[in-house]
Amino acid sequence: MASRVLIVEDDPAQRRILEELVKRFGFDPIAVDGGAKGLDALRASSGGTIELVILDLNMPGMDGLEFLERVQGIRGDLPVIVQTAQGSIETVIKAMRAGADDFVVKPISPERLKVSMQNLLKVNALTEEVKRLNKKVGGALSFDDLIASSPAMANVLRLGRRGAQSNIPILIEGESGVGKEMIARAIQGESDRSGRPFVAVNCGAIPENLVESILFGHERGAFTGATSRHPGKFQEADGGTLFLDEVAELPLDMQVKLLRAIQEGEIDPVGARKPVKVNIRLVSATNRNMIEMVKAGMFREDLYYRLNVFPIMVPPLRDRKEDIPALVDHFITRFAAEEGRKVRGIAPDALALLRAYAWPGNVRQLENTVFRAIVLCEGDTLGIEDFPQIAALVDGYEVKIPAAPAAPPKPVLPQGTAAIAGSARSSGGAVSDGMALGIPVVTEGGHMRKLEDVEADMIRMALHRYRGQMSEVARKLGIGRSTLYRKMKELGLEEAAG
Repeated sequence: MASRVLIVEDDPAQRRILEELVKRFGFDPIAVDGGAKGLDALRASSGGTIELVILDLNMPGMDGLEFLERVQGIRGDLPVIVQTAQGSIETVIKAMRAGADDFVVKPISPERLKVSMQNLLKVNALTEEVKRLNKKVGGALSFDDLIASSPAMANVLRLGRRGAQSNIPILIEGESGVGKEMIARAIQGESDRSGRPFVAVNCGAIPENLVESILFGHERGAFTGATSRHPGKFQEADGGTLFLDEVAELPLDMQVKLLRAIQEGEIDPVGARKPVKVNIRLVSATNRNMIEMVKAGMFREDLYYRLNVFPIMVPPLRDRKEDIPALVDHFITRFAAEEGRKVRGIAPDALALLRAYAWPGNVRQLENTVFRAIVLCEGDTLGIEDFPQIAALVDGYEVKIPAAPAAPPKPVLPQGTAAIAGSARSSGGAVSDGMALGIPVVTEGGHMRKLEDVEADMIRMALHRYRGQMSEVARKLGIGRSTLYRKMKELGLEEAAG
C-alpha cells in the first residue's frame, strides 16, 4: 500500500509539479491549496492515513510556520518537509524549531526530494516499530497496536477488550500462526495488570519429565541435579499474566495439578514443605479441538471448563485478507531495517499475488515469506519474482527464472585427447598445430597416461608458449619459480628450458 503524502502549496503550478513527482516516486499524493485546507485534511476521517507532509513556508493567510505550530496538536508525530525559496539559515532554524524534519530549496531537485521522503518515512516507520516493541516488552501492548483492521477481527478485538477488564480465565483458540500470543499480550496490556510480568510457556515444547518443575518450581535437592531452588513459571508470573500456549499438550497427570492451582490459587513446588500462594491472570491458547480431546479422554473435562470460561476464536489469515497489506508493510519495514536492505515497499501485482494465496501457515508463514523476499530482492520494491514459491502455488502467476548463460563450445579433439592446453593465443606467440589440439591423456592402447607424463607435457607447452620466460611460465602454471625448477629437474626438462 503506497504511503499517503499531503502537499500543502498555494501555487497551482508548483502544486501540480509536486503531485506528479510524488506519484512518480510511488506514493499517493493529496494536494491542497493553503494551510487551512491542509489542517482540514488532517482532521478528516482519512487524515490518520497520511504519513508525510510537504509544506510551502511562504503562503498567504496561514503561512507554513503557523501550520507547523497548529499541526502539533493534531499529529505531532507527523514528519514534515518544508520548501522555501529563501534558503537562509534563519529560515531553516525557524522551521526546524516549529517542528519541521527536513527542508528543500526551490526550485526543488527531484532526487533531493525523493531521498528526503524515503528517509523520513523509513525513520517514522522504525520509530513506530520501536514503540510497539517497547510496549510488548513492557507488558503494555494494546489492541490498538495490533494489525487487525479486517471485519473478521472485529469480534476478536471486542471480546478481547471486554475480557481484559476482568480477571476471568480466557482460552484463545485458532490455527497455528494466527497470532494468539499477540492477542494475549494485548489482553494483558489493557487490563489492570498492564506493565506487570507476562510469562509465556509453550506447553508442547517442555519435556514430559520437566513439566512439573518448570511450571511449579522445585526446591534445592528435590531431585538429582536440583542444585539450586527454581521458582517456576507460576511464581515468575505472580502479580501479572501467565500465558499457557498449546495447553492441550499437557500430560494428564499435570492437568490435575494445573486444575488445583487454578482453583486454589496456590502451587506445590517439587520438594516444598508447604504450598505457595500465587496471584496470576491465566490466559491459555490451543490450536486443537479440545472438545474432541475431552471426548477421547485425552484432556480432563473439569480442567477444560475451568480454562474455557471466556473463549476467543481467532480467524485464520485466509479469512481476513484485508489485513495482508498492512502486515506486509510492517514486515518489510522491520526486516529491511534488520537486514540493512533498501527495500521500501511491494509492487501492486506482487501484493495481489499474496492476497490470492491461502496461507495455511497464517501470519507466521507470511512473516517468513516476506523475510525471504527481502533477502532475495535486488531493487527497492518487492516483485513477483521475489516470491517464487508462492507464485508456483497460485493459478495465473508464473515466475520466469532467467536462463543460465550458455557455456562456450568445447573444442573438437581427436579421440584420446583432452582440452587441457586451450585454444587462445597470448603474448603474440604462435602455437604449433600439435599443441593446439591438446595434450593426450590416454595411451594408444586406451589406458590413462601417468600423471607425471601429462605434467611434463604441460610444462613443455608452457615453456614453448612463453618462449622460456621462467617467471611467466611459473605464474601461468600457478606455482613458484623454485617449484618449477624442481619439477623440471625431476622430469628431465632442463634441455627444454635451454
